[in-house]
Amino acid sequence: MILSALIAPAEAGVNAAEPETVTVPAGAFIAGSTRAEREAAYLLDEAAYGHRITREQRWYESERDVTSVTTGTYSIMKNLVTNAQYEKFVADTGHRVPDVTRDLWESYGLIHPFERTRRHAWSDMKPPAGRELHPVVLVSINDARSYAKWLSTRTGDLWRLPSQEEWEKAARGVDGRWFPWGNAYDPKRLNSHDLGPFDTVPTGQFAKGVSPFGMNDAAGQVFEWTGTPSGPDRHTVKGGSWDDKGCGVCRPAAQHGRPSDIKHILIGFRLVRELADH
Repeated sequence: MILSALIAPAEAGVNAAEPETVTVPAGAFIAGSTRAEREAAYLLDEAAYGHRITREQRWYESERDVTSVTTGTYSIMKNLVTNAQYEKFVADTGHRVPDVTRDLWESYGLIHPFERTRRHAWSDMKPPAGRELHPVVLVSINDARSYAKWLSTRTGDLWRLPSQEEWEKAARGVDGRWFPWGNAYDPKRLNSHDLGPFDTVPTGQFAKGVSPFGMNDAAGQVFEWTGTPSGPDRHTVKGGSWDDKGCGVCRPAAQHGRPSDIKHILIGFRLVRELADH
């Protein structure tokens, strides 16, 4: 479906740089995980953290059992939405900037102190200096959807959050591999807490960690919103983050839900562009 037929021609394509995308062809892929994959994930975590909390809390037991899932053809952003890209949206619409108050942050009950959010927070409608090419964070799912609506209007194409299945296929390919690059975990292929810097980095820095379809930062860097609900007022996030090591949670099959209105330093997003014949 193409949005250009639904908006005025003067609006379509105005001052809009088309984000780079990769195309995921129609067909089946292996989704979910085996018992062996989940066990390997727990062992990775235990070796990295020196404790068994992820196993005891059954982090990976919500993953679906291995199954074949079929999708249509779609395009997905090669990189996460960056601060620089989000800044154009903010400047054009006056949308609230990525930030969070101390009271709101502390109400989330997260392990990260409020002070750590300051390096990611915007001021004067601008992202933090030097972080223009970092993925935007501190955005709720409605912020991401507002960006998608704006981008759709500016480009004439229909942009939206990926479903959980679309994201997983783009991240791991069709053969059921445990990570975007294969079954063996390699901390040099992603931004995780294993090798630092315990922070976001510019997108697209890990060429050896690219997915089979060419998607960057599919493991580590930041978790990503999907359009798939995980419960009342919650949505599924995928991908792992710079805060994680091990990195069982960085596998494309791993998933968990977050409150849809949370603005987290570990969560960003990328979008799917629907193609004309779908």
